[in-house]
Amino acid sequence: MLLGFKTELKLNNNQRTQLARHCGVARHAWNWGLGLTQQILDHNRDNPDEKIKFPTAVDLHKWLVAMVKPRYPWYYEVSKCAPQYALRQLSEAWKQAFKKSKQPPKFKKKGRSDSFTVDGSLAVDHFRIKVPVIGWLKTYERLPIDQKPKSFTISRTADKWFVSWKIEVEQINTLKAVNVVGVDLGIKALATLSTGEMFEGTKSYRRYERKLSRLQWLNRNKQRGSNNWKKAQLQIARLHRKIANIRKDTLHKLTTYLAKNHSKIGIEDLNVSGMLANHKLAKAIADMGFYEFRRQLEYKCELYGSELVVVDRWFPSSKTCSSCDTKKETLSLSERVFKCDHCGLEIDRDLNASINLEKAVS
Repeated sequence: MLLGFKTELKLNNNQRTQLARHCGVARHAWNWGLGLTQQILDHNRDNPDEKIKFPTAVDLHKWLVAMVKPRYPWYYEVSKCAPQYALRQLSEAWKQAFKKSKQPPKFKKKGRSDSFTVDGSLAVDHFRIKVPVIGWLKTYERLPIDQKPKSFTISRTADKWFVSWKIEVEQINTLKAVNVVGVDLGIKALATLSTGEMFEGTKSYRRYERKLSRLQWLNRNKQRGSNNWKKAQLQIARLHRKIANIRKDTLHKLTTYLAKNHSKIGIEDLNVSGMLANHKLAKAIADMGFYEFRRQLEYKCELYGSELVVVDRWFPSSKTCSSCDTKKETLSLSERVFKCDHCGLEIDRDLNASINLEKAVS
């Protein structure tokens, strides 16, 4: 199976400038292509009898070479792959939007999700990679050199640059200690297992919320674009990166433990976007990272030879008694202990739900 490998780059100021130029060209190509495709869609909607064929990625690149590159000579200072891949990604984004599986693409802004993709004459050494036009870039950790990558994606988070590519790995078969386990996700505890184990969430955003608010408050009166404003923006971006890294680290440790030690894992199909509509709980739900938990668990179960079973979201795991299967009519969020009126069972609400999930997948 293919897995993504991502590592930090060790750069000097000249290399940082060159990477920033590549990101700028890729962003400009994306925004130009998005503006053009939106005009075509508006024309087709207003003139149904004179419809223009929606352009493909190849069409957009031909028009870019003919109309845009002669006007902006700085396009020739970077690799031709940067705008090419940006238009490919734009075309794919429109395809997903037409299928109603994702929202339509939006214009990109400088400093937010800066990235670009290159291919061609790539090379990987023990502690460095080779990128077209830029040359060799050092890394902080040893790299896998047994496979030649087809493309590199270089991205920036705050003031750090990262490179990522896909590597092929074999399935790892580990000895599983537990056959079947049910996992119930929650806000009080990140995950409660049917075996009785409970994993607390780091709640990294809540931990650093006051510090983040303070930095944003201090930045309120600084002139946009000034040096002090840029320094403050960098501090805020670094703190956001720290919050995200703490959350990802917790999720990686938990999902790896589940996939390595359990043969079959049962989780509930949570409607995360619907849950985030509850403004009283949206911050706490987003801080836990339910979607990221499921994403990581899906590929790790495939990697470690485990089976992931997703139970229907309408399955009443919390309202059903795990002892006698009697279902309650109502159960408020404030009731943290499940009390069965039929058999008299008193059990933690999340533990009861995880046991029911285990029964559902057994």
